[in-house]
Amino acid sequence: MKVLVTGAAGFIGSRLSRRLLDEGADVCGVDCLRDYYPRWIKRRNLAPLLSDRRFTFVEADLNVLPLGRRLRGVDTVFHLAAQAGVRASWGRSFASYIRDNIAATQRLLEAAKSAPPRKLIYASSSSVYGLTPDLPMTETSPLVPISPYGVTKLAAEQLGFLYFKNFGLPVVSLRFFTVYGPGQRPDMAFHKFFKAILEGREIPVFGDGSQTRDFTYVDDIVDALVAAGRSGPDGEVYNVGGGHRERLSSLFGVFEKITGRPVKTRPVEKQKGDAPHTFAAIDKARRGLGFSPHVALEDGLEREWAYIRDLYAKRRRGAAS
Repeated sequence: MKVLVTGAAGFIGSRLSRRLLDEGADVCGVDCLRDYYPRWIKRRNLAPLLSDRRFTFVEADLNVLPLGRRLRGVDTVFHLAAQAGVRASWGRSFASYIRDNIAATQRLLEAAKSAPPRKLIYASSSSVYGLTPDLPMTETSPLVPISPYGVTKLAAEQLGFLYFKNFGLPVVSLRFFTVYGPGQRPDMAFHKFFKAILEGREIPVFGDGSQTRDFTYVDDIVDALVAAGRSGPDGEVYNVGGGHRERLSSLFGVFEKITGRPVKTRPVEKQKGDAPHTFAAIDKARRGLGFSPHVALEDGLEREWAYIRDLYAKRRRGAAS
């Protein structure tokens, strides 16, 4: 099986690529290695993939890459490439979100019309729900994004549905809920928290810490992606979450238990665009994809803490040499 993964150097994309290789697929990974966060982390994600002869890496922007050639003979496309970040999506930087989240997706969909894969899986986000009044959030809940990032993810998701309805393109969208685990991006909360603890600094907490999130371990996300690539009706959208929610402030004791270090917090102003709560209803994914999250939050946090310690220990050794 030949597979195309966009955003292959990222947190989820690199993990997905490894799983697909382990299952015998030939994987072409595309990533433009944009510097939204340090490229050395993305290079580190790529390193074990590049040693596999069945993995081909293309460093390119989807907005200029000749996609027709890349799609030829491809069985499944996993479209994870995007400009990430809720808080960074305001103001002048919004142009990059339009380009990388909307325009690039439209260009990929347009190219796929001429060489349709068996499945095209789009990585959407719980940010499309925003201020929806429903908890838990179902796939039919009102979509009220409150960040420019959420608006672009919803626009790209809708484009996928339009190409399904008008051209029969086999698009399936998965709405991810707060993904964490080894490889998590440095701008995401748990990565920032663990790095601060490692360095003996205070954890910055937006608002009063009363916000709740449905945290989903990265390997559970990968399970859902692989399942969506194998089965499930075209044109559908699925929530992919842990199926429970936690108050952020309630986790500080868990961080202390895992790290064996005191946790010091520092309140900072609540950020525009942050939804107060997320909570995924995952019944549809259970039925349609056979999805079931397996990794408990504390177990996943222990694995991320081990990753953070290793990541920055190797970085310090490299700098010293």
